[in-house]
Amino acid sequence: MIRRVTLLFLAALLPLLAGAGQAQAAGYRYWSFWEQDGTAWTYATQGPSLVRPADGDVHGFRFSVSEDSGDAAKPRGTADFDTICAGTPAKDGTKRVALVIDFGTPADAPSGDAPPAGRTACAQIAEDASTAEALAAVAKPLRYDSNALLCAISGYPQKGCGEQVAAGKAAAPAKEPAEPEDSGPSVGLVAGIAVVALLGAAAVWQVRRRA
Repeated sequence: MIRRVTLLFLAALLPLLAGAGQAQAAGYRYWSFWEQDGTAWTYATQGPSLVRPADGDVHGFRFSVSEDSGDAAKPRGTADFDTICAGTPAKDGTKRVALVIDFGTPADAPSGDAPPAGRTACAQIAEDASTAEALAAVAKPLRYDSNALLCAISGYPQKGCGEQVAAGKAAAPAKEPAEPEDSGPSVGLVAGIAVVALLGAAAVWQVRRRA
């Protein structure tokens, strides 16, 4: 009977602990880089400064909060190369790269910033130019950090670069919390553990009483 009570106690406690772990999960606010394959977007395996696109390629950038590449938000819209570069004729010694720039949603914006409307652009650049150079040709000012991480496109966001964001923070109001978020366990968690502990103690008392 004691063993059964112990198992019931642990079964009740585990969901609370799991919930606490999920509440502390975090993502990162940053510009992700994508390559279009047909009509699908693929997360780029190299940074834009290393990729040398070919004439006719479509590359995208999306600002959002995500934990990793597996849940990163893709650029929105269905514009293809022919649509984006329709007004840019081919020219010897250059290549044309279609760019989709998605500034994300208000929920992903840093406090005090509002995302501009997304846009597309056709960059006509030297044949050996990188995607970063294509972006610089049509979406200045760009901002990079000391590790060459892309921080801002067309000046957005105004500050910050790949900062960590607590789960749920992106969708919260811009007002800062009155106290630090990491000050300790939540009231709900403490109360929940206390209730489970009381239930466990009551169950043990019942077992001893019957004995």
